[in-house]
Amino acid sequence: MTKISEDLMLSNYQAKTKQTGSNILGKDDFLKILITQLQNQDPTSPMQDREFIAQMASFSSLEQMTNMNQTMQQFLSFQTESSLLQQSEMIGKQVTYETETVDEEGNKKIEEKEGLVKSVLFEKGSVMLEMSDGTKITSYQVIKITDQAK
Repeated sequence: MTKISEDLMLSNYQAKTKQTGSNILGKDDFLKILITQLQNQDPTSPMQDREFIAQMASFSSLEQMTNMNQTMQQFLSFQTESSLLQQSEMIGKQVTYETETVDEEGNKKIEEKEGLVKSVLFEKGSVMLEMSDGTKITSYQVIKITDQAK
């Protein structure tokens, strides 16, 4: 009976395999692929200039979109942090805010309420103000801000 070497098992092979680089193709990888493609093209049917230019334009466009996406993600993160810090000035302030309710007949009704802002938090993708009674509102609902009533 022949025994199979444990070195040949997939889990052992993967553990011994050296991981290099990343699994994301960058511009250097694209250029290496393009050079390899040019070196190994069929001499009787070489790549046309317009094909080469179209591939370069596609790559350039893709690179710009990737850079713009990263910049937008950084911008949104900064905006969220900035908004949270700005709204923190509301802590301890008395605010009047609007809430929308629906009566028994299905009619929407806007009510004004007052409360003391206890804390500011980031919840469900937006900055929320938590009132002293536990109610959570957005800053868009606030219509008046005053110092705490004494």
